[in-house]
Amino acid sequence: MIIFGTKGYLYQLAILTLVCGRCGNPAAHTLRKRVTKFTLFFVPLFPVSTKYATQCTFCGAEQQVSREQAEQLQAQETGDQAYGPADRQQPYRRP
Repeated sequence: MIIFGTKGYLYQLAILTLVCGRCGNPAAHTLRKRVTKFTLFFVPLFPVSTKYATQCTFCGAEQQVSREQAEQLQAQETGDQAYGPADRQQPYRRP
């Protein structure tokens, strides 16, 4: 008998201050990476899928982002301004 399946892992990559595309408030957003791994006898072997998303801490809206956008947002958090913001979300800057 062979036991196999999948298991999900959730990693928090960064906390960013962005303007939410849904509620329009400048709020903290968590950048998360969700990895699903194939398991054999409850041992995770290799990743099957990887997805990135941001979630607004004010209204709870979650938006899927591509890997490139996630890397840009992470670079933005560390202070590297060579990258632009994600599509509908803009970094919040005080006037």
